[in-house]
Amino acid sequence: MRTQIIIALKLFLIMTVLTGVVYPFFITGISQAIFPFKANGSMLKDGNRVVGSRLIGQSFNNERYFQSRPSAVNYQTLPSGATNLSVTSEKLKEQYIDRRKIFQQRNNLADSTQVPSEMLFSSASGLDPHISLEAAKLQVLRIAKVRSLNANQTGQLLNLIDKVKESRQLGLFGEPRINVLVLNMKMDQLFKNEGQ
Repeated sequence: MRTQIIIALKLFLIMTVLTGVVYPFFITGISQAIFPFKANGSMLKDGNRVVGSRLIGQSFNNERYFQSRPSAVNYQTLPSGATNLSVTSEKLKEQYIDRRKIFQQRNNLADSTQVPSEMLFSSASGLDPHISLEAAKLQVLRIAKVRSLNANQTGQLLNLIDKVKESRQLGLFGEPRINVLVLNMKMDQLFKNEGQ
């Protein structure tokens, strides 16, 4: 019996070192060597300053920027999550109506304008960094007005949306989409000298 306990303890220690120390260091080393950008959280920088992760949505309250989709957790990573409101929920209906009205008013859109669903509902994680091309294009005139862009510059902004567009995953899954942080950073670079 004592021999079995000693063998079990040795095996426990060996497996703890292998799976708790050796394996994580091995995988970390491989990921740092092969794809360090992704392994370090896909952090985007403006010069030496980290402005956010390409993988996590964030709030853009300034009218000069494209707005992200709503977040049920205010873009907090701990804990991430959804509202868990059902389709019969009155609160969800109120949020839908309020968000639709705010999006239409903020972007000076007609009441009949169809607002993309991602601007009306938060994602399952509350951290989705993407919006549709349509949602981005509906915000262009607001941004052009706030930034005092002329017709040519507004056209450049529309072209920028197409340039930063991400395609379907593996060419099959999802829809073409825009990473809001990437778009806002590229827009700042394009119009860095425009009426700040």
